[in-house]
Amino acid sequence: MAFSGTDAGGFQWEGFNSGAPSQQHPPQPKKKRKAVKSPAARVLINLLVTAAVGSLYFYLELPAISLQAPEFYSFALVVCAAYCICAVLTSGFQGEGVKQYFRFLKKQCAVPFFLALALIVVSIVGSVVGSVIFRAKSYSELLKVESGDFAAEVDEISYDQIPMLDKYSAERLGDRKLGELSDMVSQFEVVDDYTQINYKGRPVRVATLMYADLVKWFTNRSDGLPAYILIDMVTQNVELVRLEEGIKYTNAEHLNRNLYRHLRFHFPTYMFSNPVMEVNEEGVPYWICPRIVKTIGLFGGVDVKGAVLVNAVTGECQYHEEVPSWVDNLYPAGLIVQQYDYYGMYHNGFFNSIFGQRDVTVTTDDYNYLALGDDVWVYTGITSTGGDQSNIGFLLTNQRTKESKFYSCAGATEQSAMASANGELQNLRYQATFPLLLNVGGQPTYFMAMKDGAELVKKYAMVNVQQYQIVATGDTVAQCEQNYLAMLSQNGVVDGGVNLSGTQTAEGTIAEIRSAVLDGNSVYFIRLTGGDVFYSVSAVDQPLAVILNEGDRVAVTYRAGENSILDGVTVERK
Repeated sequence: MAFSGTDAGGFQWEGFNSGAPSQQHPPQPKKKRKAVKSPAARVLINLLVTAAVGSLYFYLELPAISLQAPEFYSFALVVCAAYCICAVLTSGFQGEGVKQYFRFLKKQCAVPFFLALALIVVSIVGSVVGSVIFRAKSYSELLKVESGDFAAEVDEISYDQIPMLDKYSAERLGDRKLGELSDMVSQFEVVDDYTQINYKGRPVRVATLMYADLVKWFTNRSDGLPAYILIDMVTQNVELVRLEEGIKYTNAEHLNRNLYRHLRFHFPTYMFSNPVMEVNEEGVPYWICPRIVKTIGLFGGVDVKGAVLVNAVTGECQYHEEVPSWVDNLYPAGLIVQQYDYYGMYHNGFFNSIFGQRDVTVTTDDYNYLALGDDVWVYTGITSTGGDQSNIGFLLTNQRTKESKFYSCAGATEQSAMASANGELQNLRYQATFPLLLNVGGQPTYFMAMKDGAELVKKYAMVNVQQYQIVATGDTVAQCEQNYLAMLSQNGVVDGGVNLSGTQTAEGTIAEIRSAVLDGNSVYFIRLTGGDVFYSVSAVDQPLAVILNEGDRVAVTYRAGENSILDGVTVERK
């Protein structure tokens, strides 16, 4: 049976052309939109609406007003689009047909259209001019790298100056400390960005608080954030530093006191890296906001030129091309690593980095921080591009001055050292933190804290960089160092006369010996004839102390100090 267009399963299709003239409706003429009659009024309305849209976009997105800022182009295109749309609306969509309508759009939107087109052309040309393909040599010169002698230039660090906490352990301690304070725990949280600094000669991590939620922000914003967290990375002591006047300028704010908005309103043309929290020697919290500059082409060659220091309490901000000496974090660690990779890959040209790969080196997968003097240095290993499991050396870069030293030292990568330490304590299932690089006995040495499943530090490990089969562990840093130096001596790496770092030796006859139980461990206090100080020696570390008597002649290695009781490390009978 033939199918008919009028017979569709019993349904009559509405609008089907059956050829009946009565069903045809004449087309209705389009209703023209009315234009704003005065050209001057149209332009004024267009400009006002565009300014409103641009101001709102600027307030929310905070683009830097600079041709070197990629976000500026998005801002400019939004402004041009806003003007075009408004111009079309106020002009009444004039024109019949495609050609006339196109002429109408061209007349109304010519200026913003060509401005947007010019910006697009500038961005493309600027990207090409700054491409690493054409400017490989310039990229390789962003970081000036000098060769150094590790044993001679990096002093042995005393065990009471070694940072024993990584960022994750610091976060746990900070959260736990805040949880102990009933007046704060329900209102505030600790940010997860713990900045490592040197504070009064000690390596510490500092973090600010943030409001727990939007309601808590609304009820507490008038007083600000009442404190910040300070964690001693050596003693693991956590201090909540309360302030007389609260921190009012932070990333946790939502309106004008938001740190990024505060910076943009004061420095509309500056580009910034991520701000970091530091405290000066008086304990006043500041935001360190590195100023980013592009030195190659329009968008390439990212570098730092000074910083804006923002008082977190008052909001006072000032740009410093040369930052004060107490500032530790001017050059971000990620930028330093990126600039070395440019240096290692492109110092013999771009094409060599792909084809010949002669002397091409890159940084390893991660980095850590080392406190030297009054500065914080970024440490990372350097390896070849062949994907092998060994380092050819390592890089130390000062985060305040960008002074960079390469130390040639073939040895294990950080990951290999961590695997060696984990294997040494595999029965306990402890996991090593990313290592620090220390000078122990004149040897480059990886130092790691060994943590359990609860992220608590249980032991310490030292691994020789050049001979990573030399692995020593200990319940304390002093014990770990002692065991490590003994292994170095046994393996002929150092002679047996090397002392523990930061120690002195006293030899004499025992005039007095006392004992006490501290934290469940037996500790012996030894005074030598003619001396007025006692040397405390733990029986856990030095079992010989248990059988010593008055009149025995001994040699005690101890940590120097000004107290009447000094920390003894080893004791030997003479």
